[in-house]
Amino acid sequence: MEHQLKGEFIELIKLLKFRGIASTGGEAKIFVDEGEVLVNGKVEHRKRYKVKRGDKIEARGEVITVI
Repeated sequence: MEHQLKGEFIELIKLLKFRGIASTGGEAKIFVDEGEVLVNGKVEHRKRYKVKRGDKIEARGEVITVI
């Protein structure tokens, strides 16, 4: 799926919640803490990571391309 940014960036946990991968911000934080989220092919542990255009997020069997 694609996510079109409205601004310069979106925080990782907010993106996971917005796209429905996590039902709550708390659930999104758990996914990140447990190493279940990849950003550009690497495990990302920073919950507040600033996702920008061109990033590819993989979590729970979903892939998000940020445009």
